[in-house]
Amino acid sequence: MVATRSFKLVLLLLCSLLTFLLAKSAPNQQKDTYNYDEYFVGKTIVKNAVSKGAVCLDGSPPAYYMDRGFGEGAQSWMIHLSGGGWCRDVRDCQNRSTTSFGSSKYMVPFKFRGHFSNNKIANPDLFNWNKVMVAYCDGGAFTGDVETVDPGTNLHFRGARIFSAVMEDLLSRGLNDAKNALLIGSSAGAYPAMLYCDRFSKLLPNTPRLKCLTDSGYFIDVNKNLQKGKGFESIYKELVTLHGSAKALPKSCTSRMKPELCFFPQNVQQYIKTPLYTIMSPFDIVQVGTSLGDYYNAIKQNNCSANQKKNLRELRLELLSKLPNASDTKSRGAFIDSQFHHTRLQSYWNPQNVSVVNNVTMIKAFGDWYFDRQYYYLIDKHDLPIP
Repeated sequence: MVATRSFKLVLLLLCSLLTFLLAKSAPNQQKDTYNYDEYFVGKTIVKNAVSKGAVCLDGSPPAYYMDRGFGEGAQSWMIHLSGGGWCRDVRDCQNRSTTSFGSSKYMVPFKFRGHFSNNKIANPDLFNWNKVMVAYCDGGAFTGDVETVDPGTNLHFRGARIFSAVMEDLLSRGLNDAKNALLIGSSAGAYPAMLYCDRFSKLLPNTPRLKCLTDSGYFIDVNKNLQKGKGFESIYKELVTLHGSAKALPKSCTSRMKPELCFFPQNVQQYIKTPLYTIMSPFDIVQVGTSLGDYYNAIKQNNCSANQKKNLRELRLELLSKLPNASDTKSRGAFIDSQFHHTRLQSYWNPQNVSVVNNVTMIKAFGDWYFDRQYYYLIDKHDLPIP
């Protein structure tokens, strides 16, 4: 299933690249023109990472996509850890290693849009920042660290080393002089953005303002009486076993519970000192599908049964009970809408389709929180987005 999605993504990016190449002869695009909200950025290979053992699943060097900041944003940095599911067994990881999610050989230019937009109208607070998308090619949420490589599979589980190598490279390119810094993660990249949040802060001791953001990755350990699907605990156990993730997890957590349980944000967020913002839906498609089972068609067709609606409402209450404490909104913020979706930053970060809670847009809520203009801990009051 992961391989199929990855293959489709590669085809989509190849088609998009062709469109980009055909348009290269057009007049230069101005950065402040809303019509040119989307643009492609080529990959930067971290060549010296190989000597440190920081490599993708297939042993190729890691990569990232970077667009330089300008004007007042020249010393502000936004670094995004890409998502894309997980590979939890050898066969799955081998399939993944022949795609852009497991090898930098297959990575094509990446489309920057949404919170990567360089348009001031669409992205008022971040439009002129240095923007970096760290490619996800390890399959283990940037947590793996296994020294031995099986010669039969040639699979490398080195996600934690990739994070370190990319950060080191970015520090040499100006990140060390950042006045503002933001570490983001979406989906499978959301947990490592939380896990490495304090570490990111320690890399930048002289940065006046530094915060972290997780997007659609605050997956919770659902009450077993409610859980109908496989559940995340078994997924995380397979990750820990295959990728050797336990070494990357906080000892404050692993000393108290099984390593796989320390993949749940609800169990580690209390140890994080750096300010952290959470964007999530109680009805996140991945959370619902993993915890409750296949509700997708019923939701899509607005045909949920009374029991399915009851389970969805209970799932919402579970998430709300396991979010960071809202008592200190300077260090913890949240934007919890009531929509069926998964990830919001790229596709829903513009004035045309942005999520709104209590008449406040997601863009404004996060921008105000980050810049200390106002502290938002917003939760949509609707317990279900369908009748």
